[in-house]
Amino acid sequence: MTTDLANPSALVTGASRGIGLGVATRLAQQGYGLTLAARDEARLDAVASDLRDAGAPEVRVVAADLGDPETASRVVSAHEETFGSMRALVLNAGVGTAGTIAEFPMRRFGKTVSVNFETPFAFVQSALPLLRKAASAAPRRGAKVVALSSITGVYAEAGLAVYGATKAALISLVETLNAEESGNGISASAIAPAYVDTDMSDWIKDRIPAEEMLEVNDVVELVDAVLRLSSRAVLPRLVLSRAGTDAYRA
Repeated sequence: MTTDLANPSALVTGASRGIGLGVATRLAQQGYGLTLAARDEARLDAVASDLRDAGAPEVRVVAADLGDPETASRVVSAHEETFGSMRALVLNAGVGTAGTIAEFPMRRFGKTVSVNFETPFAFVQSALPLLRKAASAAPRRGAKVVALSSITGVYAEAGLAVYGATKAALISLVETLNAEESGNGISASAIAPAYVDTDMSDWIKDRIPAEEMLEVNDVVELVDAVLRLSSRAVLPRLVLSRAGTDAYRA
């Protein structure tokens, strides 16, 4: 276990591809120790090797079903065994199914709520002792929680009721966490982007071409900036819209 609390560590969910991988790569380049959680163990192992090459002093991988809130404590415990504290928790994993309220497939409702809200809540709850420990060890920097929400959690969009509702709940969780914990040096930010050019957005690329979507690095830059803030600063919500739109839709 790494015992020097001056060495930062982060836990990133959904870290095997897309935004999560982009964030993990940036943190590895900055010397963060990392715990990565996603479903595909083989892909996680490959990503971990790349992140070590990029500069991460240590990488712990935990294959986990992020639709099961019970996995949160197991992943956080693995992080604690390896690093002892947690400077940053990045909640990136998410799923979505499009459908109007009248026609939404209810078999997808529970999974969407679990992945997008229940499990992130469980991660925050499980990680709080480690975040407090890191904030106490580095009071000027504090500890951070960054949650990947969506612009649909801020501005309602037809066909995305359930996805948008879970992302709105995530924003509310972040703001409540700030009310409860920012005085302890733990601040949280929800980043709410429009469509980002990742695999998750493939379903709509026949209508919104990839070249019109946000780049993964656009989101990575915001996460990086949030993590650099002092413990005195609280930035609860950042909305990132696409160029060429009215800024109120994904």
